[in-house]
Amino acid sequence: MVIKFYQHILALVFTINEINENPKILPNVTLGSHIYDSYYNVKMTYRTILDLLFKAQRFVSNYKCDTQKNLIAVIGGLGSETSFHMADILSLYKIPQLTYGIFAPEDMHTKKVPSFYRMVPKEDHQYMGIVRLLLHFKWTWVGLLAVNDENGEHFVQTMESLLSQNDICLAFTEKVEKKLFWNTLSAISFFTSRTYKSLADHKINTLIFYGESMALITFSACMFFSDPGYYTKATLRKVWIMTAQTDFVLTAYQRTSNFQFFQGAIFFTVHPKEVLGFQKFLECMKPDWKQGDGFLRVFWEQAFDCTVPNPPDLLKDKGLCTGEEKLESLPEPFFEMHMTSHSYSIYNAVYAVAHALHAFHSSRYSHRAIAGHKRSECHDVKPWQMHRFLQGISFNNSEGEILSFNSNGELDAGFEIMNLITFPNQSFHTVKVGKVDPNADKGKEFTINGDMLVWQANFNQVLPLSVCNDYCMPGSQKKKKEGQKFCCYDCIPCPKGMISDKKDMEDCIRCPEYQYPSKDQDGCVPKVITFLSVEEPLGISLASVAVSFSLVTVWVLGIFIKHRNTPIVKANNRDITYILLISLLLCFLCTFFFLGPPRKLTCLFRQSAFGIIFSVAVSCVLAKTITVIGAFMATKPGSNMRKWVGKRLTTFTILFCSLLQTGICTVWLETTPPFPHFDMQSLDEEIVAECNEGSVTMFYIVLGYMGFLSIITLVVAFLARKLPDSFNEAKFITFSMLLFCSVWVSFVPTYLSSKGKYMVAVEIFSILASSAGLLVCIFSPKCYIIVLRPELNTKEEIIRRKN
Repeated sequence: MVIKFYQHILALVFTINEINENPKILPNVTLGSHIYDSYYNVKMTYRTILDLLFKAQRFVSNYKCDTQKNLIAVIGGLGSETSFHMADILSLYKIPQLTYGIFAPEDMHTKKVPSFYRMVPKEDHQYMGIVRLLLHFKWTWVGLLAVNDENGEHFVQTMESLLSQNDICLAFTEKVEKKLFWNTLSAISFFTSRTYKSLADHKINTLIFYGESMALITFSACMFFSDPGYYTKATLRKVWIMTAQTDFVLTAYQRTSNFQFFQGAIFFTVHPKEVLGFQKFLECMKPDWKQGDGFLRVFWEQAFDCTVPNPPDLLKDKGLCTGEEKLESLPEPFFEMHMTSHSYSIYNAVYAVAHALHAFHSSRYSHRAIAGHKRSECHDVKPWQMHRFLQGISFNNSEGEILSFNSNGELDAGFEIMNLITFPNQSFHTVKVGKVDPNADKGKEFTINGDMLVWQANFNQVLPLSVCNDYCMPGSQKKKKEGQKFCCYDCIPCPKGMISDKKDMEDCIRCPEYQYPSKDQDGCVPKVITFLSVEEPLGISLASVAVSFSLVTVWVLGIFIKHRNTPIVKANNRDITYILLISLLLCFLCTFFFLGPPRKLTCLFRQSAFGIIFSVAVSCVLAKTITVIGAFMATKPGSNMRKWVGKRLTTFTILFCSLLQTGICTVWLETTPPFPHFDMQSLDEEIVAECNEGSVTMFYIVLGYMGFLSIITLVVAFLARKLPDSFNEAKFITFSMLLFCSVWVSFVPTYLSSKGKYMVAVEIFSILASSAGLLVCIFSPKCYIIVLRPELNTKEEIIRRKN
């Protein structure tokens, strides 16, 4: 006999007495009970059910004699197998059966039992609670011990699927028998050695135990047989997660055992409430050896390790039961003074039957309540008539809790999560630390207070880890180990440009565009906005060069204006010279469009201004070259070039070439104008504030046209370099255009290979270098003569040199 389960009988008796003494429910009916034991045996289960239905010495179906029992419902059993064995017979007679044990939900589908009512919540909620509990504490490498029957197999299959979906692995799965008697010692040894080895794995600190109380008793007994001191070994101390089927119970033969091994266990239970008067009922209980309770003698002897005297008033030997023993003196593993969850389910089951019977009578009779007097008037009640009232029942029990069945005949409720605290004197205490409430608001179905939990002593009240390997730290990601479960993995650094900012990330991620990975790749750092500023060394250098050459250009222009009437200035069309110098001055100054933060106006006009001004400058150089060739050809006898030589040809050349570039730039600005833009991709650690050209094609068309003019000018100047003229500039123009073309040919690959502000710096340098090349190569020889050798700048000297 399992001593602790005797409370189930006492709960039944207490509840029936409470109802019979209540004038508000069944005032004219007295409830009674018959109590039978299944002995965890199929044969005895069927026998007791037949004994319940038929009073004859021989069991003959459908034959009744002796006193009428008026059976209206059956409560039981604790285990699923016992319940369904009972249902095999009870369902034939449509007798309502209210079970108070929890078992796998597929049993309800495989065994169609319409007379079944379960005083426990749906077990699916328990599955969800276990998974949420593991996820809450980040336990991903757990062991599972399940009872060796159909329910255990279903639990294993269901949990494997659910755990896999939530990235949790089962390190091992062991079957636990629920029998106290084994055929051979070798069978026990085989089971314990395999289980002992699994439990000793230091990586597995969380274990799920699924099974009824007999399975836990068997497991504890086998572990003790394998190693009597197993419960003291730190390597075996784990976090146990128990399902609601399990009671922490010991048999009379395990008096030297305790539950220190299960210290800190987390278990699910049907939420019990301390029913008013029940504990006092237990405290006042005195055994009456003559009463009709056939289990009392066995219970008392095993609970208090004594022998019941017969007759009790004659023998007073040592070791005999006196009847003065107190139930509260028994440790919790043997008997609990507060109402257990299973006893509470029995309490509610009795009330459910009473309320259903009350509703039945109310629907048929208009009875009068007579306080203090009850007589049996239920002989006309048939068990099958109770179903209609049980299915729609909803009532408040004495504790104010609303009870009702759902469409599947299950109690519409959830589970409570408890924590086991053990003591050296074989006693224990349980503390509520959370709950599973399927009827709660979304996101609040599962709650737990981790700060209230008490762990095994070897964990030093630090949250235990239960993982296959250490967590992958930020900056790394998981890599699956070949041939092992997915919870076992290696940690590898994140690829370049990616980060992981949490532990155990499956894949590294990229930072947002405006951030970049930190040095350790464990976070993102904001990028710095950058542009070519006049306040940094590179910007200051380029601006200084631009200002210097602008001043030189102004100086040269001043010299040419001052000496405008000298032969060397008047030669080759001084108006073109002025235009060229002004164009070069604007070329140097237009570099300031490229310095500083990009703005709408500067972005809109800087490339167009640069393209048009440079086209004017190159057009002037081309006009100068054409002037030299035209002048030479006009001197030949009979030449028609005389009418073209002069301002008409040069003006046409400059206007035509410049207006063509102006037209290209106008189309560009009208269709896809440049605009300010933040480039977040080019550089890893910087955001480049730049001008987006709008259309890269139009940008290269502008450059291409300028290159085309430069090549034509270079070719024409090269052909005219040896023409006989004292002031032939073609040789200087040839060299300047060769330098000019070299700069811009080098510009394209350099520009494309540069990033950020250095792209702008490359373009500014090309503008300054090409402009400076034109200024120096074309005007330095003339300035040398005008400033340093003025004696050569005379008409006589020119004629002498020509002759």
